[in-house]
Amino acid sequence: MASPVVFSQLTKTYSGTHAVNALSAEIPSGRITGFLGPNGAGKSTTLRCLLGLARPSSGAATVFGSPYRELRNPLNRVGVVLDTKGFQPQLSGGKNLGLMASGMGVSGKRVAELMELVELGGVGKKPVKSYSLGMRQRLSLASALLGDPELLVLDEPANGLDPLGIAWLRAFLRNLQAEGRTVLVSSHQLAEMQNTVDDVLIIHQGALVAHDSLDAVMAGDDSLEAAFLRLTQGGQA
Repeated sequence: MASPVVFSQLTKTYSGTHAVNALSAEIPSGRITGFLGPNGAGKSTTLRCLLGLARPSSGAATVFGSPYRELRNPLNRVGVVLDTKGFQPQLSGGKNLGLMASGMGVSGKRVAELMELVELGGVGKKPVKSYSLGMRQRLSLASALLGDPELLVLDEPANGLDPLGIAWLRAFLRNLQAEGRTVLVSSHQLAEMQNTVDDVLIIHQGALVAHDSLDAVMAGDDSLEAAFLRLTQGGQA
């Protein structure tokens, strides 16, 4: 069976500048991988190439052995959170999720279950425009799970969450993993990633600097933050 995510010499250039430079990495199945890098490192471009939103200049990014655009029923295989802007603000959270579900052939029962799962059941009838950023993040997570996907690709899912919300997210991701799902999560919150992920993939200036288990990447350092600073300021692993 093909790995959930494979980057093969993935390169993306804009106006002659490498946003991603010959990135090769394989994300193991059934684990939580933290995708880390400084601002401008190329994380968002990498994810856009993976999800068919940008075309690689060379190399490839595949999901379950195929480019995302070639997957059959991609929403049933890959759940995605890239931002919180895809909702109709005047509609309720439940209605937004229901519209997405109807387009995917997903039942209203599933919508109700997911609203409860992300702890928005009590505000499901309120318009999204009244939601905090953290509430919209939770709604985005619910939308990513509509198709019961095998793989979750999450970009900064902790944005807008308070400490209780971040602790909730940690448990939420671990529960997804316990169900057999693979999670690729991009984040700047290094302390939280240290408490959440199994593996770490770090890029800097578009290039790979580390990809290994959390313990291996942190070897010799007292925190993920220390390892991250060493790798992104002092050279490659």
